[in-house]
Amino acid sequence: MVVVSLIRPDLDSDEYVGHLWRMPTDGSERPRPLTRGHRDTAPAFSPDGRWIAFLRAEPKGKPQLYVVEAWGGEPVRLTDAPLGVSDPRWSPDGRRLVYGARVPDEGRYVADGDPSAEAPRLITEYQYRHDGLGFTRDRRTHLFVLDVPAQPVPGEMPEARRLTVGDVDVTGPRWMPDGRRLVAVAAVHPTREADLRSDAVVVDVDAEPAEPRPLTDAAGGSPLGVTAVLPAEGGTALWLLAQDLGPTGRGFVAAQTALYRLDLPGGVDGPAGELRRLTDPEHRDLATGVLATSGGDVLVADQHRGDVVLLAVPGDGVGEPRVLVDGPAVVRGLDVADGIAAVTASDPTSTGEVLAVRVADGHVEVLSAFSAPLRATLRLPREIGAQAPDGYPVHGWVTLPDPELHGPGPYPTVLMIHGGPFAQYTSDVFDEVQVVAGAGYAVVHGNPRGSAGYGAEHGRAIHGAFGTVDTDDVLALLDAALADPALDEARVGVMGGSYGGYLTAWLTTRTHRFAGAIVERGFLDPVSFVGSSDIGWFFGLEYLGDAATPDGAVTVAAQSPMAHVGSVRTPTLVVHSEQDWRCPVEQGQRWFVELKRRGVPVELLLFPGEGHELSRSGRPSHRKARFEHVLRWWARHLA
Repeated sequence: MVVVSLIRPDLDSDEYVGHLWRMPTDGSERPRPLTRGHRDTAPAFSPDGRWIAFLRAEPKGKPQLYVVEAWGGEPVRLTDAPLGVSDPRWSPDGRRLVYGARVPDEGRYVADGDPSAEAPRLITEYQYRHDGLGFTRDRRTHLFVLDVPAQPVPGEMPEARRLTVGDVDVTGPRWMPDGRRLVAVAAVHPTREADLRSDAVVVDVDAEPAEPRPLTDAAGGSPLGVTAVLPAEGGTALWLLAQDLGPTGRGFVAAQTALYRLDLPGGVDGPAGELRRLTDPEHRDLATGVLATSGGDVLVADQHRGDVVLLAVPGDGVGEPRVLVDGPAVVRGLDVADGIAAVTASDPTSTGEVLAVRVADGHVEVLSAFSAPLRATLRLPREIGAQAPDGYPVHGWVTLPDPELHGPGPYPTVLMIHGGPFAQYTSDVFDEVQVVAGAGYAVVHGNPRGSAGYGAEHGRAIHGAFGTVDTDDVLALLDAALADPALDEARVGVMGGSYGGYLTAWLTTRTHRFAGAIVERGFLDPVSFVGSSDIGWFFGLEYLGDAATPDGAVTVAAQSPMAHVGSVRTPTLVVHSEQDWRCPVEQGQRWFVELKRRGVPVELLLFPGEGHELSRSGRPSHRKARFEHVLRWWARHLA
């Protein structure tokens, strides 16, 4: 049996709601609801298969830990953490659960309290806040463990014991086979405030408090930023997903995630043995949330040309990985038992289905049809290719409106540019494309140099060169699409968010060919970004250079939209969130003011209470309002 969480945006409650569903792995029965809470997520089977641990959030509430019998019944609540819990994991004997929870400092984040009356914060380090969360140092993530009653009783919550303490986040816990220790991820090395490295650590469950002890060696100069850790069968090794961040520990530009094996010949109590990399980070970039084992294979997901495919990597490092789920698909989640991988994946006709994959031979059984009602309205993208002026190949897609609704064309066209820049547009259903195409516009989107999914060299191509070959690539892709007479080359707009907002703004400083632009949550001034963004202390400095140096100031200005704002003539809608700490709201406000005072038609759309992820995970009502404004803008400038 597979248990999966199915979540959707709900405009009535203005939240994301959903339940747990269950289905047999042989496809003999249709999926059926297992729970009926407001928002139920993160299901985990107990080792004997009797119980499902999961997280439930009540309306406007924080997720708490519950258990329910695997075949149904009334869920029982086990925690009452003030800021909620995350990542529940059963011990090997099924008697205990470990989970993570943010622990607020005394007097902070009090329910129904007055945040403006809290004590001031004294900041002494670069890393003190994170977009989508807020301040972090006064609510670190720690590990907790509780004993699960043989028969949980409603209203009787077992006492949870805190394992870790201190000014450090400990995440991603996994039990060692002995049930007495956990492995997890934490940055505990002395220079952790000035770099991006992190270690695999071991935590003794019976120690009070349990001091995370590193198994990798950031303190000794290891360049790895570990993002996930999983014990091998028998506990004689660990599987790690990690990036090589170079000698400074901040070399994140196009640092692709690889699979590593760390031998533990003496177990976690002895010294760590050999660390071996099993995948090539120049050509494979593994998704950080997918890691499991089956027999002698390690299952991971590789980002490749707009897909995220499932691979079985030989655990001994001998032989090539096997593809279990190929594109067009985007693998998002994974669990394994008895040689069957339960996989969640989306594709061009689905926002996500459940697959049962036989690891031995790759046989795939589709277990769900959650997206069936959506398929009748979808516009399927068509792959296109182009050549940049230097001959470099560019890959992307074009999506046309429904001719039965909007006629044969030619259609006004919107060029979309993704954020990152080291990210990728994928082959699965993208709500941005569907909404705009559904309103009668052709949509062109792709992965220029600087994107993920095409190898490390492709990603490094804009290191110190924002607005160069990436500009060439998106314009080449657009021109290739406009060669189709169904697209109207006289009516073209451009839009993008984050780095995509950067490149949208940059294009309007370089050409007047666009009838309109939408600059969203943009990275628009690398100079002010350094002091205002949660990642400003390293992002712009590593990608564009350091404006605090004489030579760097010239280099940064050559890549800065704000330095060239006087060239803009394109009518522009600036969209930003008031609580965006990744690309702070001042970036959008200043772009609006500089265009306004130069007489360029411009509007500023601000969303209260939202962060950088508005278009992906903001309030459903705000996401709907954003789309309405996007379509209003294009109706004005491309109609």
